[in-house]
Amino acid sequence: TAASAMACAMLNLPASQLAGPGTGLNAEGVSHKATIIKESLLLHKNHLDSPLAILRYLGGFEIAAMVGSYLHCAKSGLPVVIDGFISSVAALSAEQICPGSRQWFLFSHHSAEPGHSKILQALEAQPLVNFNMRLGEASGAAVAIPLLRMACALHNQMATFEEAAIAGAIN
Repeated sequence: TAASAMACAMLNLPASQLAGPGTGLNAEGVSHKATIIKESLLLHKNHLDSPLAILRYLGGFEIAAMVGSYLHCAKSGLPVVIDGFISSVAALSAEQICPGSRQWFLFSHHSAEPGHSKILQALEAQPLVNFNMRLGEASGAAVAIPLLRMACALHNQMATFEEAAIAGAIN
């Protein structure tokens, strides 16, 4: 709910477009969640004037910790795997706080959570996989890490044309 509220404020979109079922809310639960988000946006509307203020007033400690770690990774030049809706909202917050940090983000998967598409669009992100997951617990990252390792191994171990004794143009 906190991530959805932040996304609403950062993207200037209504709660109805970003509140989703998470790991199992029914339609009534999603409607209640959207109402809570609307109320929180209304309560804090006079303070939501910067990305840092949005994080401060709407985000939880776990989201703030992710934002901080993403910013540290970007500053240090370390790629970081972003997994799912909440993590992607934290990534959007990091990018809005420090433009350019997004170049260090690798997006593991496209979550089934309805608002995730909006966040990915805002970040111009291309997730590695789309398995319609909404499990949480970094399940998308658990799938993406072996793919990234294989891509690195392929890149680092592939022979050059010279090493493979391939000469001239292939017709």
